[in-house]
Amino acid sequence: MKISFTMLLVCMHLFVCTSAQQDTSRYLIDTSVLIQTKDGATLSAIVVRDKAVTTPQPAALFFSIYANEQYSLNEAMQSAAHGYVGVAADARGKRLGLDSIAPYEVEAKDVTAVIDWISKQPWCNGKVGMYGGSYAGFAQWAATKYMHPALKTIVPYVAAIPGLGLPMENNVFLNANYGWAFYVTSNKYLDNTTYNDRQRWRSLQINWYESGVPYRKIDSIDGTPNNWLQRWLQHPAYDEYWQQMVPYKQEYARINIPVLSITGYYDDGQISAIHYLKEHYKYNKAANHYLIIGPYDHFGAQRGGVPVLRDYAVDSIALINTREITYQWLDYILKHGKKPALLQDKINFEVMGANEWKHAPSLEKMHNELLTLYLTDLRSGNHYQLSSKKPARQGYLQQQVNFADRNTTNNNEYYPFPIIVPELADTTGLYFITEPFSKPFSINGAFWGELKASINKMDMDIGVSLYEIMPNGNYFHLSYFLGRASYANDMSKRILLTPGKITAIPFNRTRMVSRQISRGSRLLVVLNINKNPQAQINYGTGQEVNNESISDAKELLQIKWYNNSYIKIPVWR
Repeated sequence: MKISFTMLLVCMHLFVCTSAQQDTSRYLIDTSVLIQTKDGATLSAIVVRDKAVTTPQPAALFFSIYANEQYSLNEAMQSAAHGYVGVAADARGKRLGLDSIAPYEVEAKDVTAVIDWISKQPWCNGKVGMYGGSYAGFAQWAATKYMHPALKTIVPYVAAIPGLGLPMENNVFLNANYGWAFYVTSNKYLDNTTYNDRQRWRSLQINWYESGVPYRKIDSIDGTPNNWLQRWLQHPAYDEYWQQMVPYKQEYARINIPVLSITGYYDDGQISAIHYLKEHYKYNKAANHYLIIGPYDHFGAQRGGVPVLRDYAVDSIALINTREITYQWLDYILKHGKKPALLQDKINFEVMGANEWKHAPSLEKMHNELLTLYLTDLRSGNHYQLSSKKPARQGYLQQQVNFADRNTTNNNEYYPFPIIVPELADTTGLYFITEPFSKPFSINGAFWGELKASINKMDMDIGVSLYEIMPNGNYFHLSYFLGRASYANDMSKRILLTPGKITAIPFNRTRMVSRQISRGSRLLVVLNINKNPQAQINYGTGQEVNNESISDAKELLQIKWYNNSYIKIPVWR
């Protein structure tokens, strides 16, 4: 049984910046600041000011749950070195905080309380900018839910959305971050020993998969209750519990400050970062929101990339300095400085393989054509045709999945690690392939589509992966989708499929990418059902998925994939 355990854990938070490693005698440092919230909680923070500055200054706020005093001090010192009052605040219950730790749940109010406190200090000129990645990125968007007037800009990198990107993606709970709750809630700092026990988490995934017990009982396999996971499992839909954590729908209309988002094509949390941007522009037509995106993963986007990413040699021009761009942006907004040179338009993206940055006024203007490709039932060698011509007659392909069989897995190669491989080992899915392209072009954006299917059950979890087959025969992983069919139309409301009825299943929350496609390359779509140790298993009974078990696997999942299913790929020719 081949299983990929290379999904990166998306919660590690920052890289210590050596520029802040300097003589502390330059600064006024307070590591024991306590801030009261309106509901009576006490948060801790570190404040660093340059001794030579005697007039009020704008403040740069970094807010995180990853309590580590030295890291936080380095963050605040770096901001002070760039001409700001540096403030590094801890999430509720962390470091010197006096309350219970509550990941995600109170940031919208707590970050607002910190901004309010900063704005009233004599050393602050009333302007606060925020920055940071992952959880710190989420915290910035949480702050915009109430939009304190002192908050003038945010610079979120790889920002998470609880309930949309983690701990579940498109309503499918993922195992990659199972140990995160222990990491951040076991004590007032970080439980590194538990979190870094990779063998424990690998064994848990395998043992749970082989046991067939309900996902709700996965912590019984581990032997230690995971209380936060159990809390999150009570909310399998994107319901009010998740919606209260960050802006939701019309609340984006109130966000009238400049935003600079930074993420990567291979950032695990990219769909969250792009969701923020799309919703901001959807509900606020005058939004001033910039994006930088390139060949980075979750960690790389926070520093500006690495020369080799998952065995892929990154274009040299793609390597940037995220932190310096951050302070250039803060200077631009808070001090009337120059705009960062890379920001030539609202959407700034590096074209992999072309070694160039391109710029567009919107996501829609990244492409000048939509390539529509149908998942046909016509043979193309060992695969099926991925054709621009809609089939003249209705047809379908059949697929069977045996959820009782734990000696095999399905959809276990959807995660792009490594990015380029000589072959695909997972043969359980359906492969659809184009003819070789006669001219080069670039894919610019996120693919989407609609699957037409009928099944003998009431639900399924679907995987769709997109590859370039290069002229040398290697497979370049471009993007993927993983999601639950019953939430395809609304992630806040489950609508079960009717057995035997053809159902249209739209999908669009895929990964954005930009890649130069060579002459002679072909595109490959792999369509499959998710059944592996990396995520919960949807047996299709229509019950709550968290309660289903291998005892619900008596009947094979029988699928008919109809040949008018299609994907749309944004391209530039």
